[in-house]
Amino acid sequence: MLRTLINRLAQEFSMKDLGDLHYFLGIEVIRNDKGIFLRQAKYALDLLTRADMVDCKLISTSFMVGSYLTESGTPHSDATQF
Repeated sequence: MLRTLINRLAQEFSMKDLGDLHYFLGIEVIRNDKGIFLRQAKYALDLLTRADMVDCKLISTSFMVGSYLTESGTPHSDATQF
């Protein structure tokens, strides 16, 4: 049934069957027994390469988990942590 659909679409439109989907619009598609897995690791690496930041050093976030930025409140007591 799928082959028939592809053939009919090819008669109406200029197209070709490229087989199983592996990469589309910056998203890598990986199929396994549990389903389809989508990831953007290659896209992120391409962005880092274009920005010349591939070899940058990683750091952990300097923001406390569960904290929110507001205009009210008191400043942090030890600004050297940030």
